[in-house]
Amino acid sequence: MVVTTTDAPGHDVKQVIGEVFGLTVRSRNIGAQLGAGLKSVIGGELKGLTKTLVQARSEAIERLVEAARARGANAVLAVRYDVNTAHDSGTEICAYGTAAVIAPSA
Repeated sequence: MVVTTTDAPGHDVKQVIGEVFGLTVRSRNIGAQLGAGLKSVIGGELKGLTKTLVQARSEAIERLVEAARARGANAVLAVRYDVNTAHDSGTEICAYGTAAVIAPSA
């Protein structure tokens, strides 16, 4: 279970394991950059960049879940995302949260 809240409704936190993260860095696609340049003049959604960021976010979450499982967790609480430019050549997406062991409430 991956949640943005500090608890999981209907579950008790049995053990807090600690911080985990999933990270990916995506380079910029030259086609998407050209399209973004045109869109900045005329306006509108940057669909190519949106698609890339959605894929990168999914990859970061997958890596977050893998890191939590590797530490014995069955949940990640208080999940957050951080997005940064990586040396003007790409985008860094980091998903982070608190790995925990949870169980259904009695």
